[in-house]
Amino acid sequence: MAGHSKWNNIKRKKGAVDAKKAKLYTKFIREIQVSARMGGGDPSTNPRLRDAMAEARANNMPKDNIERAIKRGTGELEGNEYVGITYEGYGPGGVAIIVESLTDNKNRTVAEVRFIMSKNGGNLGESGSVSWMFEKKGVISIDKKKSNENQLMEIALESGAEDIKDEEDCWDVITSPNTLNEVKIKLEENKIEIDEAVVTVIPKNSIKIAGEQALSVLKLMDALEENDDVQKVFSNFEIDSKELERLSGQV
Repeated sequence: MAGHSKWNNIKRKKGAVDAKKAKLYTKFIREIQVSARMGGGDPSTNPRLRDAMAEARANNMPKDNIERAIKRGTGELEGNEYVGITYEGYGPGGVAIIVESLTDNKNRTVAEVRFIMSKNGGNLGESGSVSWMFEKKGVISIDKKKSNENQLMEIALESGAEDIKDEEDCWDVITSPNTLNEVKIKLEENKIEIDEAVVTVIPKNSIKIAGEQALSVLKLMDALEENDDVQKVFSNFEIDSKELERLSGQV
């Protein structure tokens, strides 16, 4: 699942994808189901559901699967009830990690997340142990090949964006959570194509890592995302592009 952070940008650069499409679909189904349960089954009045459906469709998830997940969420069909739990901890080199999950068994999930962390050189912390290092923001990602920098900056800042960050292959327009939709609409009105628009958490400061430490962190992040209960993983590390290219074949 998309979870915007330095990790999300790193995944884009190293071409990381879920090993099995079935595993990816499981994550989409849970998010759609929970979104429908919380806000109803009509995507026109439920932004979280609308975004979840859009991401599922973008990854070629069959329409029938999406519709069944919505019906399970609204109670029209029987299904497991999932709850959201957030875990916090540290990885190799002291990088901060936040794990967002949707689970039907809290005991199973916390045991699995703790095992993955400890096996890969990390450790699970208490609630609040690393969340203070992050802040909730709206992030709109725009492919550099499909946008004009000067036009983008002018429109984004005039419509209320806080900042624009250069992420090598894309521009990230940063907004407050409350103004995300307003800025998104203004960009679309000016024919600027948007890759992703989400309310997420981003690190206040990043830790640069390299070598064996970087390899260990990448393996930990991949292992967490492989878990069916894990929806999104955030971290505050960054890796130099050349170093990432060197390490990618080892992850």
